[in-house]
Amino acid sequence: MDHAPQLIQERSAPPATLVIFGASGDLTRRKLLPAVDNLARHSRLPDQFALVGVARTPMSDEQFAESALGGRSLAEKRQLAGGIRYVAGGYDDPDTYKRLAETLDELDAVRGTAGNRLFYLSTPAGAFEPVINGLAGAGLNQAREGSFSRLVIEKPYGRDLATARELDGIVHGAFEEHQVFRIDHYLGKDTVQNVLALRFANSIFQPIWDRSWVDHVQITVAETLGVGTRGGFYEHAGAMRDIVQNHVLQVLALALMEPPASFGGEGLRSEKVKLLQAIRLPTDRDIADAAVRGQYTRGGTREELMAGYREEVGVDPLSRTETYAAMRLNVDNWRWAGVPFYVRTGKRLPARLTEVALQFQRPPHLPIPTDQLTGLEADALILRIQPNEGISLRFGAKVPGHSFRVRTASMDFSYDQTFVEESPEAYERLLLDALIGDASLFIRSDEVQHSWRIVDPIIEHWNKDTSPIPTYEAASWGPTDADRLIGRNGRKWRNAS
Repeated sequence: MDHAPQLIQERSAPPATLVIFGASGDLTRRKLLPAVDNLARHSRLPDQFALVGVARTPMSDEQFAESALGGRSLAEKRQLAGGIRYVAGGYDDPDTYKRLAETLDELDAVRGTAGNRLFYLSTPAGAFEPVINGLAGAGLNQAREGSFSRLVIEKPYGRDLATARELDGIVHGAFEEHQVFRIDHYLGKDTVQNVLALRFANSIFQPIWDRSWVDHVQITVAETLGVGTRGGFYEHAGAMRDIVQNHVLQVLALALMEPPASFGGEGLRSEKVKLLQAIRLPTDRDIADAAVRGQYTRGGTREELMAGYREEVGVDPLSRTETYAAMRLNVDNWRWAGVPFYVRTGKRLPARLTEVALQFQRPPHLPIPTDQLTGLEADALILRIQPNEGISLRFGAKVPGHSFRVRTASMDFSYDQTFVEESPEAYERLLLDALIGDASLFIRSDEVQHSWRIVDPIIEHWNKDTSPIPTYEAASWGPTDADRLIGRNGRKWRNAS
Protein backbone atom coordinates (compact mmCIF):
# COMPACT_ATOMS: atom_id res chain seq x y z
CA MET A 1 0.00 0.00 0.00
CA ASP A 2 1.33 3.45 -0.95
CA HIS A 3 1.63 5.67 2.14
CA ALA A 4 3.21 8.63 0.33
CA PRO A 5 1.76 11.93 1.61
CA GLN A 6 -0.85 13.55 -0.59
CA LEU A 7 0.11 16.92 -2.03
CA ILE A 8 -2.29 19.74 -1.22
CA GLN A 9 -3.88 21.00 -4.41
CA GLU A 10 -2.82 24.59 -4.92
CA ARG A 11 -5.62 27.10 -5.39
CA SER A 12 -5.78 28.93 -8.70
CA ALA A 13 -8.24 31.28 -10.34
CA PRO A 14 -10.63 30.26 -13.11
CA PRO A 15 -10.70 32.06 -16.47
CA ALA A 16 -11.88 35.60 -15.70
CA THR A 17 -11.48 39.32 -16.28
CA LEU A 18 -10.59 41.57 -13.37
CA VAL A 19 -12.01 45.08 -13.87
CA ILE A 20 -10.54 47.75 -11.57
CA PHE A 21 -12.47 51.00 -11.21
CA GLY A 22 -10.11 53.70 -10.00
CA ALA A 23 -7.30 52.15 -12.04
CA SER A 24 -5.20 55.32 -11.97
CA GLY A 25 -5.41 55.65 -8.18
CA ASP A 26 -3.01 55.04 -5.33
CA LEU A 27 -4.53 51.79 -4.05
CA THR A 28 -4.38 50.25 -7.52
CA ARG A 29 -0.75 51.22 -7.96
CA ARG A 30 0.47 50.21 -4.49
CA LYS A 31 -1.60 47.10 -3.79
CA LEU A 32 -3.82 45.74 -6.55
CA LEU A 33 -1.42 45.66 -9.49
CA PRO A 34 1.41 44.13 -7.40
CA ALA A 35 -1.10 41.54 -6.16
CA VAL A 36 -2.03 40.61 -9.75
CA ASP A 37 1.66 40.42 -10.62
CA ASN A 38 2.39 38.11 -7.68
CA LEU A 39 -0.55 35.85 -8.48
CA ALA A 40 0.73 35.53 -12.03
CA ARG A 41 4.31 34.86 -10.92
CA HIS A 42 3.10 32.10 -8.60
CA SER A 43 1.01 30.52 -11.38
CA ARG A 44 -2.31 31.29 -9.70
CA LEU A 45 -3.78 32.95 -12.81
CA PRO A 46 -4.65 30.99 -15.96
CA ASP A 47 -3.67 32.01 -19.47
CA GLN A 48 -7.36 32.90 -19.90
CA PHE A 49 -7.06 35.90 -17.58
CA ALA A 50 -7.49 39.57 -18.47
CA LEU A 51 -7.14 42.88 -16.65
CA VAL A 52 -9.19 45.98 -17.45
CA GLY A 53 -8.62 49.38 -15.86
CA VAL A 54 -11.38 51.99 -15.72
CA ALA A 55 -10.81 55.60 -14.62
CA ARG A 56 -11.40 59.19 -15.61
CA THR A 57 -7.71 59.75 -16.37
CA PRO A 58 -7.00 59.50 -20.14
CA MET A 59 -4.68 56.58 -20.85
CA SER A 60 -4.09 54.08 -23.65
CA ASP A 61 -4.07 50.30 -23.32
CA GLU A 62 -0.28 50.39 -23.75
CA GLN A 63 0.20 53.01 -21.04
CA PHE A 64 -1.94 51.07 -18.56
CA ALA A 65 -0.12 47.85 -19.45
CA GLU A 66 3.19 49.57 -18.77
CA SER A 67 1.98 50.73 -15.36
CA ALA A 68 0.64 47.25 -14.61
CA LEU A 69 3.73 45.37 -15.73
CA GLY A 70 6.26 47.88 -14.47
CA GLY A 71 8.79 46.96 -17.12
CA ARG A 72 9.18 43.44 -15.69
CA SER A 73 9.18 40.19 -17.61
CA LEU A 74 5.67 39.22 -16.59
CA ALA A 75 4.48 39.57 -20.17
CA GLU A 76 6.99 36.97 -21.29
CA LYS A 77 6.06 34.59 -18.49
CA ARG A 78 2.28 34.76 -18.61
CA GLN A 79 1.49 36.63 -21.82
CA LEU A 80 -0.63 38.94 -19.64
CA ALA A 81 0.18 42.02 -21.69
CA GLY A 82 -2.09 40.81 -24.49
CA GLY A 83 -4.98 40.75 -22.04
CA ILE A 84 -4.66 44.25 -20.60
CA ARG A 85 -7.14 46.95 -21.58
CA TYR A 86 -8.03 50.41 -20.38
CA VAL A 87 -11.35 52.27 -20.59
CA ALA A 88 -11.27 56.01 -19.91
CA GLY A 89 -14.48 57.74 -18.96
CA GLY A 90 -16.66 59.25 -16.26
CA TYR A 91 -18.26 56.93 -13.74
CA ASP A 92 -21.65 58.56 -14.33
CA ASP A 93 -21.41 58.36 -18.14
CA PRO A 94 -23.41 55.47 -19.70
CA ASP A 95 -20.98 55.45 -22.64
CA THR A 96 -18.19 54.34 -20.28
CA TYR A 97 -20.10 51.14 -19.48
CA LYS A 98 -21.09 50.56 -23.10
CA ARG A 99 -17.42 50.62 -24.11
CA LEU A 100 -16.53 48.47 -21.09
CA ALA A 101 -19.11 45.86 -22.14
CA GLU A 102 -17.67 45.81 -25.66
CA THR A 103 -14.16 45.38 -24.23
CA LEU A 104 -15.27 42.48 -22.01
CA ASP A 105 -16.98 40.73 -24.92
CA GLU A 106 -13.82 41.13 -26.99
CA LEU A 107 -11.71 39.62 -24.20
CA ASP A 108 -14.11 36.69 -23.90
CA ALA A 109 -13.50 36.01 -27.59
CA VAL A 110 -9.73 36.55 -27.79
CA ARG A 111 -8.65 35.50 -24.28
CA GLY A 112 -11.24 32.86 -23.43
CA THR A 113 -12.29 34.56 -20.18
CA ALA A 114 -15.62 32.68 -20.32
CA GLY A 115 -17.84 35.62 -19.36
CA ASN A 116 -16.50 35.66 -15.78
CA ARG A 117 -16.11 39.20 -14.41
CA LEU A 118 -14.82 40.52 -11.08
CA PHE A 119 -15.51 44.25 -10.67
CA TYR A 120 -13.27 45.91 -8.07
CA LEU A 121 -14.33 49.33 -6.74
CA SER A 122 -11.01 50.98 -5.87
CA THR A 123 -12.60 54.43 -5.92
CA PRO A 124 -13.63 57.03 -3.35
CA ALA A 125 -16.87 56.02 -1.64
CA GLY A 126 -18.74 58.76 -3.49
CA ALA A 127 -18.24 56.85 -6.76
CA PHE A 128 -19.77 53.58 -5.52
CA GLU A 129 -23.34 54.48 -6.47
CA PRO A 130 -22.69 55.71 -10.05
CA VAL A 131 -20.42 52.72 -10.79
CA ILE A 132 -22.94 50.19 -9.47
CA ASN A 133 -25.79 51.85 -11.35
CA GLY A 134 -23.63 52.07 -14.48
CA LEU A 135 -22.83 48.35 -14.34
CA ALA A 136 -26.51 47.52 -13.87
CA GLY A 137 -27.53 49.86 -16.68
CA ALA A 138 -25.21 48.02 -19.08
CA GLY A 139 -26.39 44.62 -17.85
CA LEU A 140 -22.93 43.79 -16.48
CA ASN A 141 -24.32 42.89 -13.07
CA GLN A 142 -25.96 39.81 -14.56
CA ALA A 143 -23.81 36.83 -15.46
CA ARG A 144 -24.49 34.50 -18.32
CA GLU A 145 -25.41 30.92 -17.46
CA GLY A 146 -22.33 29.10 -16.14
CA SER A 147 -20.42 32.35 -15.57
CA PHE A 148 -20.10 34.81 -12.67
CA SER A 149 -20.32 38.54 -12.11
CA ARG A 150 -18.97 39.69 -8.72
CA LEU A 151 -18.43 43.02 -6.98
CA VAL A 152 -15.58 43.82 -4.58
CA ILE A 153 -16.10 46.94 -2.45
CA GLU A 154 -13.40 48.69 -0.42
CA LYS A 155 -14.06 50.34 2.93
CA PRO A 156 -15.43 52.64 4.15
CA TYR A 157 -18.78 50.87 3.80
CA GLY A 158 -20.90 53.80 4.92
CA ARG A 159 -20.16 56.37 7.63
CA ASP A 160 -22.67 54.95 10.12
CA LEU A 161 -25.45 52.40 10.30
CA ALA A 162 -27.90 54.54 8.32
CA THR A 163 -25.52 55.19 5.40
CA ALA A 164 -24.36 51.55 5.41
CA ARG A 165 -27.99 50.51 4.98
CA GLU A 166 -28.42 53.06 2.20
CA LEU A 167 -25.36 51.66 0.43
CA ASP A 168 -26.71 48.13 0.87
CA GLY A 169 -29.91 49.26 -0.83
CA ILE A 170 -27.91 50.52 -3.81
CA VAL A 171 -25.73 47.40 -3.95
CA HIS A 172 -28.64 44.96 -3.60
CA GLY A 173 -30.57 46.86 -6.23
CA ALA A 174 -28.05 45.55 -8.75
CA PHE A 175 -26.26 42.56 -7.17
CA GLU A 176 -27.37 39.64 -5.03
CA GLU A 177 -25.61 39.31 -1.66
CA HIS A 178 -23.72 36.21 -2.84
CA GLN A 179 -22.17 38.35 -5.60
CA VAL A 180 -20.85 40.99 -3.16
CA PHE A 181 -17.38 40.80 -1.56
CA ARG A 182 -16.80 43.54 1.05
CA ILE A 183 -13.06 43.63 1.61
CA ASP A 184 -11.06 44.29 4.78
CA HIS A 185 -7.42 43.65 3.95
CA TYR A 186 -6.67 42.73 7.59
CA LEU A 187 -8.54 39.46 7.09
CA GLY A 188 -6.16 38.55 4.26
CA LYS A 189 -3.13 38.50 6.58
CA ASP A 190 -1.81 35.02 7.38
CA THR A 191 -1.30 36.07 10.98
CA VAL A 192 -4.97 37.07 11.38
CA GLN A 193 -6.00 33.71 9.95
CA ASN A 194 -3.55 32.07 12.35
CA VAL A 195 -5.92 33.10 15.15
CA LEU A 196 -8.29 30.52 13.68
CA ALA A 197 -5.55 27.91 13.35
CA LEU A 198 -4.43 28.40 16.95
CA ARG A 199 -7.96 28.08 18.31
CA PHE A 200 -9.42 25.31 16.21
CA ALA A 201 -6.45 23.15 15.22
CA ASN A 202 -5.22 22.67 18.80
CA SER A 203 -7.20 20.93 21.53
CA ILE A 204 -5.05 22.29 24.38
CA PHE A 205 -6.35 25.86 24.08
CA GLN A 206 -10.08 25.21 23.81
CA PRO A 207 -10.70 24.39 27.53
CA ILE A 208 -9.05 27.63 28.70
CA TRP A 209 -10.61 29.91 26.08
CA ASP A 210 -13.44 31.20 28.28
CA ARG A 211 -14.47 33.19 31.36
CA SER A 212 -13.29 30.49 33.79
CA TRP A 213 -9.64 31.04 32.85
CA VAL A 214 -9.39 34.42 31.11
CA ASP A 215 -9.24 37.55 33.28
CA HIS A 216 -9.43 40.01 30.37
CA VAL A 217 -8.46 40.45 26.71
CA GLN A 218 -6.58 43.35 25.09
CA ILE A 219 -6.58 44.10 21.36
CA THR A 220 -4.14 46.77 20.21
CA VAL A 221 -3.68 48.29 16.75
CA ALA A 222 -0.90 50.87 17.16
CA GLU A 223 0.72 52.98 14.45
CA THR A 224 3.82 55.14 14.69
CA LEU A 225 2.87 57.27 11.68
CA GLY A 226 0.61 60.28 11.69
CA VAL A 227 -2.07 60.97 9.07
CA GLY A 228 0.51 62.04 6.46
CA THR A 229 -1.21 63.21 3.29
CA ARG A 230 -4.58 61.75 4.38
CA GLY A 231 -5.53 64.65 6.63
CA GLY A 232 -8.54 65.62 4.54
CA PHE A 233 -9.87 62.06 4.58
CA TYR A 234 -9.10 61.51 8.24
CA GLU A 235 -11.02 64.61 9.29
CA HIS A 236 -14.20 62.84 8.14
CA ALA A 237 -13.23 59.43 9.50
CA GLY A 238 -11.27 59.45 12.76
CA ALA A 239 -9.86 56.43 14.53
CA MET A 240 -13.24 54.93 15.40
CA ARG A 241 -14.47 54.79 11.80
CA ASP A 242 -11.08 54.17 10.18
CA ILE A 243 -9.86 51.28 12.36
CA VAL A 244 -12.21 50.20 15.16
CA GLN A 245 -15.41 49.67 13.15
CA ASN A 246 -13.68 47.29 10.76
CA HIS A 247 -10.16 46.01 11.59
CA VAL A 248 -10.46 45.87 15.38
CA LEU A 249 -13.95 44.38 15.54
CA GLN A 250 -13.11 41.82 12.87
CA VAL A 251 -10.04 40.63 14.81
CA LEU A 252 -12.08 40.59 18.02
CA ALA A 253 -14.80 38.47 16.38
CA LEU A 254 -12.27 35.91 15.11
CA ALA A 255 -10.63 35.66 18.53
CA LEU A 256 -13.83 35.28 20.55
CA MET A 257 -16.38 33.54 18.31
CA GLU A 258 -17.63 29.99 18.80
CA PRO A 259 -16.14 27.19 16.66
CA PRO A 260 -17.88 27.12 13.25
CA ALA A 261 -19.29 23.88 11.90
CA SER A 262 -16.91 24.32 8.97
CA PHE A 263 -14.73 26.96 7.38
CA GLY A 264 -16.61 26.57 4.11
CA GLY A 265 -19.85 28.17 3.08
CA GLU A 266 -21.29 30.62 5.60
CA GLY A 267 -20.16 28.88 8.80
CA LEU A 268 -17.28 31.20 9.64
CA ARG A 269 -19.13 34.40 8.85
CA SER A 270 -22.26 33.33 10.77
CA GLU A 271 -20.25 32.74 13.96
CA LYS A 272 -18.64 36.17 13.63
CA VAL A 273 -22.09 37.74 13.36
CA LYS A 274 -23.30 35.89 16.47
CA LEU A 275 -20.32 37.26 18.42
CA LEU A 276 -20.93 40.84 17.24
CA GLN A 277 -24.62 40.46 18.16
CA ALA A 278 -23.58 39.45 21.69
CA ILE A 279 -21.53 42.62 22.32
CA ARG A 280 -23.43 44.82 24.75
CA LEU A 281 -24.36 48.08 23.05
CA PRO A 282 -23.09 51.11 24.98
CA THR A 283 -25.65 53.54 26.35
CA ASP A 284 -25.10 57.27 26.73
CA ARG A 285 -24.68 56.80 30.47
CA ASP A 286 -21.94 54.16 30.02
CA ILE A 287 -19.85 55.82 27.33
CA ALA A 288 -17.95 58.24 29.58
CA ASP A 289 -16.64 55.25 31.56
CA ALA A 290 -16.30 52.76 28.70
CA ALA A 291 -14.80 54.79 25.82
CA VAL A 292 -11.87 57.19 25.54
CA ARG A 293 -10.68 59.34 22.66
CA GLY A 294 -7.57 61.39 22.12
CA GLN A 295 -5.69 63.51 19.59
CA TYR A 296 -1.93 63.64 19.21
CA THR A 297 -0.04 66.88 19.74
CA ARG A 298 3.52 67.83 18.88
CA GLY A 299 6.02 65.45 20.48
CA GLY A 300 9.04 63.22 20.05
CA THR A 301 12.64 64.30 20.57
CA ARG A 302 14.69 67.37 19.68
CA GLU A 303 16.24 65.36 16.87
CA GLU A 304 12.85 64.09 15.61
CA LEU A 305 10.09 66.49 16.58
CA MET A 306 6.74 65.35 15.16
CA ALA A 307 3.93 67.74 14.27
CA GLY A 308 0.63 67.63 16.10
CA TYR A 309 -2.51 66.47 14.32
CA ARG A 310 -3.90 69.99 13.97
CA GLU A 311 -0.67 70.99 12.20
CA GLU A 312 -1.02 68.30 9.53
CA VAL A 313 -1.93 69.17 5.92
CA GLY A 314 -5.68 69.19 5.31
CA VAL A 315 -6.61 69.24 9.01
CA ASP A 316 -8.81 71.87 10.63
CA PRO A 317 -6.66 73.89 13.09
CA LEU A 318 -9.53 73.53 15.60
CA SER A 319 -10.21 69.88 14.75
CA ARG A 320 -11.97 67.62 17.27
CA THR A 321 -11.28 64.44 15.30
CA GLU A 322 -9.92 61.58 17.38
CA THR A 323 -6.62 59.95 16.37
CA TYR A 324 -6.84 57.56 19.33
CA ALA A 325 -9.76 55.49 20.56
CA ALA A 326 -10.02 52.94 23.37
CA MET A 327 -13.07 51.01 24.59
CA ARG A 328 -14.10 48.44 27.15
CA LEU A 329 -16.55 45.97 25.63
CA ASN A 330 -18.63 43.25 27.24
CA VAL A 331 -19.85 40.12 25.47
CA ASP A 332 -23.13 38.78 26.79
CA ASN A 333 -22.86 35.09 26.04
CA TRP A 334 -22.13 31.92 28.00
CA ARG A 335 -18.42 31.78 27.13
CA TRP A 336 -17.45 35.38 27.89
CA ALA A 337 -19.96 36.80 30.39
CA GLY A 338 -18.13 38.98 32.92
CA VAL A 339 -14.84 39.17 30.98
CA PRO A 340 -13.90 42.73 29.92
CA PHE A 341 -12.42 43.28 26.47
CA TYR A 342 -10.20 46.31 26.06
CA VAL A 343 -9.53 47.54 22.52
CA ARG A 344 -7.44 50.50 21.44
CA THR A 345 -5.98 52.05 18.35
CA GLY A 346 -4.02 55.19 17.73
CA LYS A 347 -1.66 57.10 15.50
CA ARG A 348 1.73 58.50 16.55
CA LEU A 349 2.18 55.85 19.23
CA PRO A 350 5.69 54.65 20.22
CA ALA A 351 5.54 51.30 18.37
CA ARG A 352 3.89 49.77 15.34
CA LEU A 353 1.99 46.84 16.77
CA THR A 354 -1.11 44.72 16.22
CA GLU A 355 -1.76 42.02 18.79
CA VAL A 356 -4.39 40.10 20.72
CA ALA A 357 -3.45 39.35 24.34
CA LEU A 358 -5.42 37.00 26.59
CA GLN A 359 -4.42 37.51 30.22
CA PHE A 360 -5.35 34.59 32.42
CA GLN A 361 -6.58 34.53 36.00
CA ARG A 362 -3.92 34.56 38.68
CA PRO A 363 -3.55 31.42 40.79
CA PRO A 364 -6.15 31.35 43.60
CA HIS A 365 -3.37 30.78 46.13
CA LEU A 366 0.40 31.27 45.88
CA PRO A 367 2.31 29.20 48.48
CA ILE A 368 5.55 30.94 47.43
CA PRO A 369 6.64 33.84 49.71
CA THR A 370 6.35 37.22 48.03
CA ASP A 371 10.06 37.98 48.51
CA GLN A 372 10.81 35.00 46.21
CA LEU A 373 8.68 36.41 43.39
CA THR A 374 10.58 38.69 41.01
CA GLY A 375 7.95 40.80 39.25
CA LEU A 376 5.80 37.76 38.49
CA GLU A 377 3.09 38.73 36.00
CA ALA A 378 -0.14 36.91 35.25
CA ASP A 379 0.03 34.17 32.61
CA ALA A 380 -0.84 35.43 29.12
CA LEU A 381 -1.14 34.24 25.54
CA ILE A 382 -0.14 36.93 23.03
CA LEU A 383 -0.98 36.65 19.34
CA ARG A 384 1.29 39.03 17.40
CA ILE A 385 -0.32 39.95 14.08
CA GLN A 386 2.31 42.51 13.07
CA PRO A 387 5.24 43.02 13.10
CA ASN A 388 7.40 40.09 14.36
CA GLU A 389 4.46 37.84 13.58
CA GLY A 390 4.06 34.96 16.00
CA ILE A 391 2.75 33.77 19.36
CA SER A 392 4.10 34.15 22.90
CA LEU A 393 3.04 32.23 25.99
CA ARG A 394 3.93 34.04 29.22
CA PHE A 395 4.23 32.04 32.45
CA GLY A 396 6.14 31.84 35.73
CA ALA A 397 9.40 29.86 35.92
CA LYS A 398 12.08 29.20 38.52
CA VAL A 399 15.21 31.31 38.20
CA PRO A 400 18.37 29.13 38.01
CA GLY A 401 20.31 29.11 41.25
CA HIS A 402 20.35 27.80 44.82
CA SER A 403 17.38 29.90 45.94
CA PHE A 404 13.80 29.23 44.92
CA ARG A 405 12.90 32.41 43.05
CA VAL A 406 10.21 32.73 40.39
CA ARG A 407 9.89 35.27 37.63
CA THR A 408 8.07 35.67 34.33
CA ALA A 409 9.36 33.81 31.26
CA SER A 410 8.07 33.32 27.71
CA MET A 411 7.92 30.67 25.03
CA ASP A 412 7.90 32.20 21.56
CA PHE A 413 6.83 31.01 18.14
CA SER A 414 7.99 33.14 15.20
CA TYR A 415 6.59 32.88 11.69
CA ASP A 416 9.92 33.88 10.12
CA GLN A 417 11.94 31.29 11.98
CA THR A 418 9.46 28.41 11.67
CA PHE A 419 8.24 28.57 8.08
CA VAL A 420 10.27 28.91 4.90
CA GLU A 421 7.14 29.49 2.79
CA GLU A 422 6.58 33.02 1.57
CA SER A 423 3.53 34.65 3.11
CA PRO A 424 1.34 36.23 0.41
CA GLU A 425 0.30 39.84 0.69
CA ALA A 426 -3.22 40.33 2.02
CA TYR A 427 -4.60 41.71 -1.24
CA GLU A 428 -3.06 38.83 -3.15
CA ARG A 429 -4.91 36.28 -1.00
CA LEU A 430 -8.21 38.18 -1.10
CA LEU A 431 -8.13 38.80 -4.85
CA LEU A 432 -7.62 35.09 -5.43
CA ASP A 433 -10.47 34.24 -3.03
CA ALA A 434 -12.82 36.62 -4.86
CA LEU A 435 -11.89 35.14 -8.24
CA ILE A 436 -12.49 31.64 -6.89
CA GLY A 437 -15.72 32.71 -5.16
CA ASP A 438 -14.62 31.95 -1.59
CA ALA A 439 -16.30 34.60 0.59
CA SER A 440 -15.08 33.27 3.97
CA LEU A 441 -12.67 36.19 4.56
CA PHE A 442 -15.04 38.86 3.26
CA ILE A 443 -17.62 40.76 5.29
CA ARG A 444 -21.30 40.00 5.03
CA SER A 445 -23.99 42.69 5.04
CA ASP A 446 -25.21 41.88 8.56
CA GLU A 447 -21.61 41.95 9.88
CA VAL A 448 -21.23 45.53 8.67
CA GLN A 449 -24.48 46.59 10.29
CA HIS A 450 -23.68 45.00 13.66
CA SER A 451 -20.26 46.68 13.67
CA TRP A 452 -21.82 50.08 13.09
CA ARG A 453 -24.40 49.42 15.85
CA ILE A 454 -21.51 49.05 18.31
CA VAL A 455 -19.57 52.21 17.42
CA ASP A 456 -22.39 54.56 16.36
CA PRO A 457 -23.52 55.47 19.91
CA ILE A 458 -19.94 56.34 20.88
CA ILE A 459 -19.33 58.50 17.79
CA GLU A 460 -22.67 60.28 18.36
CA HIS A 461 -21.83 60.87 22.04
CA TRP A 462 -18.45 62.37 21.15
CA ASN A 463 -20.03 64.60 18.49
CA LYS A 464 -22.36 66.06 21.15
CA ASP A 465 -19.58 66.50 23.72
CA THR A 466 -18.35 70.10 23.66
CA SER A 467 -15.55 69.65 26.22
CA PRO A 468 -11.94 69.84 24.96
CA ILE A 469 -10.78 66.63 23.31
CA PRO A 470 -8.12 64.85 25.43
CA THR A 471 -4.64 65.02 23.93
CA TYR A 472 -1.46 62.97 24.06
CA GLU A 473 2.05 63.76 22.91
CA ALA A 474 3.24 62.13 19.70
CA ALA A 475 5.35 59.04 20.50
CA SER A 476 3.48 58.43 23.78
CA TRP A 477 0.99 55.62 24.49
CA GLY A 478 -2.11 57.78 24.37
CA PRO A 479 -4.12 59.98 26.74
CA THR A 480 -4.06 59.39 30.49
CA ASP A 481 -7.80 58.74 30.35
CA ALA A 482 -7.01 55.43 28.60
CA ASP A 483 -4.87 54.32 31.55
CA ARG A 484 -7.72 55.17 33.89
CA LEU A 485 -10.16 53.22 31.69
CA ILE A 486 -8.25 49.95 32.11
CA GLY A 487 -6.86 50.75 35.57
CA ARG A 488 -10.20 50.93 37.41
CA ASN A 489 -9.96 47.22 38.24
CA GLY A 490 -6.21 47.11 38.76
CA ARG A 491 -5.34 46.22 35.16
CA LYS A 492 -2.89 47.97 32.83
CA TRP A 493 -2.14 48.15 29.12
CA ARG A 494 0.57 46.03 27.56
CA ASN A 495 2.87 48.80 26.31
CA ALA A 496 5.80 47.59 24.21
CA SER A 497 9.08 49.26 25.04
